[in-house]
Amino acid sequence: MNAILLIARRELAAYLRTMSGYVIIACVLLLDGLFFTAYALKSNSTPSAEVLSSFFFISSGFTITCSVFLSMRLLAEERQTGTIQLLYSSPVTDAEIVVGKYLSALGFLAVFLLASFYMPAIVMVYGKVSFGHLLAGYFGLLLVGSMSLAVGTFGSSLTSSQVLAAILSGVMVVALTVAWLMAMVTDRPLTDAVQSLAWYSHFKPFQDGLVQLKHVAYFALVTYVALFAATRVLESRRWR
Repeated sequence: MNAILLIARRELAAYLRTMSGYVIIACVLLLDGLFFTAYALKSNSTPSAEVLSSFFFISSGFTITCSVFLSMRLLAEERQTGTIQLLYSSPVTDAEIVVGKYLSALGFLAVFLLASFYMPAIVMVYGKVSFGHLLAGYFGLLLVGSMSLAVGTFGSSLTSSQVLAAILSGVMVVALTVAWLMAMVTDRPLTDAVQSLAWYSHFKPFQDGLVQLKHVAYFALVTYVALFAATRVLESRRWR
């Protein structure tokens, strides 16, 4: 545990020292705010709960985008610069390396989510917002971000190119998104099977202010599988 926290603190400090992380957050926040203004605040007569639900829907996509860009450097940069050998020679396991780096990105992603709070705050000023809806929605965004960062960590473990890592991660996330669209055009029982793979099917209740254990379990399972896969990739490369 100490090794995980040490790696996480080192990586988080690297995010805070460099401008790249701040630039990613600033650009994604700008786009998130523009979409929120254009679509969620399109009518003064729209109930606050619907506006808040629209905010979480829009922000879920931008949370994924931010996660993919934040995670692309986690392992790819280490291989690109050759510092991965220093990690291999240090007294830490591959699982500790993966989890430590993942937690650092998750901590920085939390900064992005906190920075986005001004948007629901606007809704609170001009309307009535349920505090439970707000908590459920942000918990859902954190789960979506957690899943996307794990997938991004796996993508970053596959290559030494950060650009290629972002592309691979994006393709995997898009595949989990397309599953939701495919469920609309398939017949039962295939519909249920395909829909269960789509992240949005499990995020929708959080968007509407509901927290259900089965949907939390989905995000936790995808996160675990992606981090497990990244660990196995790292182990295979250690002995090459």
